[in-house]
Amino acid sequence: MHIDVLTLFPEMFSGVMGSSILKKAQDRNKFTYDLVNFRDYSQHKHQKVDDYPYGGGAGMVLAPQPIFDAVEAVKSKRPTQPRIILMCPQGETYTQKKAEELAEEDHLILICGHYEGFDERIRSHVASDEISIGDYVLTGGELGAMVVMDSVIRLLPDVLGNEESAPQDSFSTGLLEHPHYTRPANFRGMEVPEVLLSGDHAKIEAWRKRQALERTYERRKDLLLKKNLSADLQCLLNELQNEKK
Repeated sequence: MHIDVLTLFPEMFSGVMGSSILKKAQDRNKFTYDLVNFRDYSQHKHQKVDDYPYGGGAGMVLAPQPIFDAVEAVKSKRPTQPRIILMCPQGETYTQKKAEELAEEDHLILICGHYEGFDERIRSHVASDEISIGDYVLTGGELGAMVVMDSVIRLLPDVLGNEESAPQDSFSTGLLEHPHYTRPANFRGMEVPEVLLSGDHAKIEAWRKRQALERTYERRKDLLLKKNLSADLQCLLNELQNEKK
């Protein structure tokens, strides 16, 4: 995978991209990325990338020319058609399912907005996707782009040390993840559930399944409304609901 990020502040990415799993993945050539300052593509004599909105109103709007030209330039360097993602509070709310979908692509272009917003022609004629990481407003799209990059890159083959890690994450199964414990078995009188020490893998799996369902029921009932539960999970859910009455 290759990722191009169109941003006015490329320096913001150095810490995130130069640390932890993302840095290791780069070192192992699992993906490549470029930070593209679209101000460099401005045809304005002072390299302006924004202007006042037609019709009046507060704030400045990103002009189409620099972004159109920047996108066309980075597209020309790659043989495959990219997914062009506008980081925007009006976009679809980002989910694990979307991350899994984007992880199948060969080329992503992330466009980070600033100021009051984008000229609508960028939205309607450049972007293939619009993504919001939540119902709040940031000063720019860079933080959202970093979230997307992190969540997608960790899903690429051989990026995580354990191949089973990603499929078991919260939201990957449609449920929140079950609780985890590690040594010592007794810490300040707080004990690890006995079933996890039993060595009985069938019982452990059943415990984890129930715990994941219970945690989701207690914290995110909305996720259960979106998921078609298997017969055994539906039976467990019915038990939980009867216990909570």
